[in-house]
Amino acid sequence: MTLLTVQGLLVPLLGTSIGAACVLFMKKYLSYAVQNGLMGFAAGVMVAASVWSLLIPSIEQSGHLGKLAFIPAVTGFCIGIVSLMLTDKFTDKMQKNTQNEENSYLRKTTMLVLAVVIHNIPEGMAVGAVYANALASKDGAAFSAAFVLAMGIAIQNLPEGAIISMPLAARGMSKGKAFFHGILSGIVEPIAGLLTILLSTLIIPILPYLLSFAAGAMIFVVVKELVPAISESGHSNSGIMMFTLGFSLMMALDVSLG
Repeated sequence: MTLLTVQGLLVPLLGTSIGAACVLFMKKYLSYAVQNGLMGFAAGVMVAASVWSLLIPSIEQSGHLGKLAFIPAVTGFCIGIVSLMLTDKFTDKMQKNTQNEENSYLRKTTMLVLAVVIHNIPEGMAVGAVYANALASKDGAAFSAAFVLAMGIAIQNLPEGAIISMPLAARGMSKGKAFFHGILSGIVEPIAGLLTILLSTLIIPILPYLLSFAAGAMIFVVVKELVPAISESGHSNSGIMMFTLGFSLMMALDVSLG
């Protein structure tokens, strides 16, 4: 394991941390319109990331299957949906005696954090897979390509760090704790990358399934929690506009950074 590899694995976490730091500059209290806008922004980011960061790479990595290259993507996506559905049912049972507005928002935020964490695992594995190839080939160009990928994911992680920390602070958590939780959501990336390098022969073949699994988890949260919250509130326009902004931003980052 080289120093360049360690630095590369930590770069995506840096992006998440910088994004999470946005919470340190926000007002202590946010209006319901702004909170709804944050949910809309999160939904847009997650939908775009699910398609361009997860599902399309899953299909591309299954190219050897020819016309059946969609199978890993569909399989992992459906498993991700079902897994979050079961998690949601379990959460319902845990919170059935505390149904109120505050608890409802907390639940949405919890599901959002869970989806982003799940999404970060295969992204970290993707970085680890590229570095595993570079370590095997000992090619300087391969290390450069791996670092470019890590930087691209770090930039993509900027809005993701923000959509974790800012909703938490909006509901009363201290800015310091919200910032810390945002960082925690990204810690799984270097860990997943390191495990991929150490267990590359086992993990890399199933990476397409893991990518699409994360996509399913994120889409479930968008459909089940975020979109209804935007539609049912009295500030749906702000949520829709922020959804558009989040989707457009994430799409542009994913396409331009490859």
